[in-house]
Amino acid sequence: MSAIPQPTEPHVMSTYGRLPIAMSHGQGCRVWDTNGKAYLDGLGGIAVNTLGHNHPELVPALQDQLTKLIHSSNYYYVPGQEALAAKLTELSGLTNAFFCCTGLEANEAALKLARKFGHEKGIEKPEIVVYEKAFHGRSIATLSATGNPKIQAGFGPLVEGFIRVPLNDIDALKKATEGNPNVVAVFFETIQGEGGINPMRWDYLKQVRALCDQKDWLMMIDEVQCGMGRTGKWFAHQWAGIKPDVMPLAKGLGSGVPIGAVVAGPKAAKLFQPGNHGTTFGGNPLAMRAGIETIRIMEEQKLLENAATVGAHLKSALEREFSRMSGVKEVRGQGLMLGIELDRPCGVILNRAAEAGLLLSVTADSVIRLVPPLILTIAEADEIVAILAPVVKAFLAEPQA
Repeated sequence: MSAIPQPTEPHVMSTYGRLPIAMSHGQGCRVWDTNGKAYLDGLGGIAVNTLGHNHPELVPALQDQLTKLIHSSNYYYVPGQEALAAKLTELSGLTNAFFCCTGLEANEAALKLARKFGHEKGIEKPEIVVYEKAFHGRSIATLSATGNPKIQAGFGPLVEGFIRVPLNDIDALKKATEGNPNVVAVFFETIQGEGGINPMRWDYLKQVRALCDQKDWLMMIDEVQCGMGRTGKWFAHQWAGIKPDVMPLAKGLGSGVPIGAVVAGPKAAKLFQPGNHGTTFGGNPLAMRAGIETIRIMEEQKLLENAATVGAHLKSALEREFSRMSGVKEVRGQGLMLGIELDRPCGVILNRAAEAGLLLSVTADSVIRLVPPLILTIAEADEIVAILAPVVKAFLAEPQA
């Protein structure tokens, strides 16, 4: 990318295929690398930096908390936990929350809740319905729930107890579970993130809710990536007018400070008792302050409305740009969670877009993913299109390998 010497990591495990750049600082929706090059941030730390970078209200609040208490442990009450839990239950219509540090941990807790739910019903080997192309994390249990053989390879044997079905097919769900008394839950992302920005249809969500009610199953919705205002609602499933029984959260909840949560309703909220589950770092005062301040700022600055408005503008602009372009299959998603699916693997676009000054990601091999901060403006959305379109056009004009 540059003749300037690039960063290396000889002592760090090589778990990532990194671009040869290191970030130095950011402001709003822009970041600068250690060589001084500027980038428009269309990735938001993978849907994490809700308020962008160096937010003028978030940073002083976190600085204030740093001078008071960062960590105390869950041997003691943490007042911020109750404050943030009360807010999340208000926004979701659910009743209780458990705090952890990551989306993986939140999803792991959801799986444990489902098994506990089953055991309390007398089911010895509970089974959970999961989905093709899903991504729920990289622990052994969440990896087993994930629908990507590539990232599962080399880590078997996987955890048993999962039934996999295709998206948006209620008949397939009914057929896969028919006559099975061990099913306890259905677990899915409202919009699959790593799987390629694949939305669940609203009518399908309502059908699954009705089936879970009929069968006395838990409806567990992974809102780790698509939640926290990213689609223009607090949680993406709210577009369908439904409520889950269990809802893992993370990513955008703390605007970059590591935080995860499991929010639950009456069927699941009291399943965990002391000793059933826990965490060392989860729910610490700094993370709770980050969550509380993030939600406050989102409400005051009307960032849900901004995500819906700017996201719709960005999607329309992308559709206009790519609608007649051979090689572009679809622009999809909602709010500021958008994907552009090409007809071929396009991993090189990650590097080429960065060279052009735009950060994004490529997921599911052939889907360009845009999940920028929720403070993105119309002008910045237009800038994303102006940078990205020539990169995609040049790529599609190349002979296929």
